[in-house]
Amino acid sequence: MIRHLPTLLLAASVTTACDNRLPGAEADHPTSRTASAPGVTPGICWGRNVTPAVVETVTEQTELKPNETHEDGAAPQPTAYKTETRQVIVQERVETQFEIPCTGTMTPEFVASLQRALTARGYYRGPITGQMNARTRAALRSYQSRQGLNSDILSMETARLLGLVAAKRPE
Repeated sequence: MIRHLPTLLLAASVTTACDNRLPGAEADHPTSRTASAPGVTPGICWGRNVTPAVVETVTEQTELKPNETHEDGAAPQPTAYKTETRQVIVQERVETQFEIPCTGTMTPEFVASLQRALTARGYYRGPITGQMNARTRAALRSYQSRQGLNSDILSMETARLLGLVAAKRPE
């Protein structure tokens, strides 16, 4: 008999590359900004989202000796088990780097426009504050997840889709 007892271990890391902390960002949000990401064009800001690996701890019990009745009528021997524990990576770690609006763009007016755009699409339910608070970040993550980016950092692609920044002209 084999028994599996899974345990999931998970941790997250999110960073962005540009100037300093976003204006209006909550103090406990794990967003930090650095001068530049290696190998990128100067003047373009980058966000990095790390989805950690999902690790499952599996415990298996294997029967070592079957429980048999002896022909002479003797009492059966108790069953013995061997327990083994191992860790299995269920989902690999994924790192995504994407272009973001730079610090100067993220004004209270811009964030208020973001909140209105998310409200119009049914993602944000709250007051228009112009602050990049937890409710705004949750709505942004929900919207971007549907676009394939599970991050609460506004990507430039999302800003363009929401009509917050000018779209690039096709070449």
